[in-house]
Amino acid sequence: MTDAEIEKILSHGPWPPDATHDPSNRVSGDPVAIALGEMLFNDTTLSAGRDMSCATCHQPDQQFADGLPRAIGQKRLDRNTQSLWNAHLNRWFGWSGDTDNLWAQNLTPLFNADEMALDPESLQSGVAKSQNLASYQRVFGPLDAQSPMDTSVNVSKALAAYLETLTTGRTSFDSFRDALATRDQAAMADYPEAALRGLRLFVGHGNCATCHSGPRFSNGEFHDAGVPYFLEHGRVDAGRHGGLQTLMSSPFTLDGAYSDDPDKTGAWAVRSVRFQHSDFGTFRVPSLRRVTLTAPYMHDGSLPDLRAVLNHYNHIDMERLHADGEAILRPLSLRDDDLNDLAAFLYTLSDD
Repeated sequence: MTDAEIEKILSHGPWPPDATHDPSNRVSGDPVAIALGEMLFNDTTLSAGRDMSCATCHQPDQQFADGLPRAIGQKRLDRNTQSLWNAHLNRWFGWSGDTDNLWAQNLTPLFNADEMALDPESLQSGVAKSQNLASYQRVFGPLDAQSPMDTSVNVSKALAAYLETLTTGRTSFDSFRDALATRDQAAMADYPEAALRGLRLFVGHGNCATCHSGPRFSNGEFHDAGVPYFLEHGRVDAGRHGGLQTLMSSPFTLDGAYSDDPDKTGAWAVRSVRFQHSDFGTFRVPSLRRVTLTAPYMHDGSLPDLRAVLNHYNHIDMERLHADGEAILRPLSLRDDDLNDLAAFLYTLSDD
């Protein structure tokens, strides 16, 4: 193994990360708020029809996703449901980065007419009728003293406090990575040979680690992966370009009045973003932790299994990419044995 390979492998850890609190959310890390957030996550009164909860699409037994190509809300939606594991570690949220913090992201499905279909007034009414009202008021005070928007933000922050607890555990990759860091040859020998070959392809010839970097195996940014963004005839998913439009008009960013952080920590990111033509049709790089458990794949759920993803990158259509886009992407042109090794590596990113 070369020094360059070792350096890249070590950069994917250590795991898990140290627990931190979100300064923009005053109830982040509060055990009572976390318990409330979990109850609200499963509360169907927080939807217009009183028949959907967050867990309807983000099902715990489906890795906090739903296993469908595209989510089903009030109708079939445009995008695949992302797993919520490790979501709190993102810089941008959603496939297109509509928000820059976790609690604001929770407002998106709550207020989307095609999902929970609420507005601030109906959300507050739902809390008033919820069996979780007493718990809510224990955390946030009397409901009747709050504006509907303040209640909505409070609900989103309690949900965020719960979602911050969803961190995946250690894997056989993490054990290998830590053994490599200490040059523990005996412990390194426990790692499957096929997975090691796949890991070397991942950080080497495959160039996968350029986007799937760091301990989460994601750089958290937006790229054109060669997946069509046409939804149906005459309609496209603008990806990051549309996400930026939403982000720039939102009052719920880290730079906004609803942040509880007087220092506006992290607001530099939303202050710095600028529209670019190349943003059109790009989507946020997902984490690869537990990736083998969260099919189907891509923003539109168009690739049904892991082998389809590997084949996509093995024969990627260069004509599909932006003219000014991803110069890092080229067909991998790997043999079947190599693809099997890559798959063996990716399986070691799920919890043992």
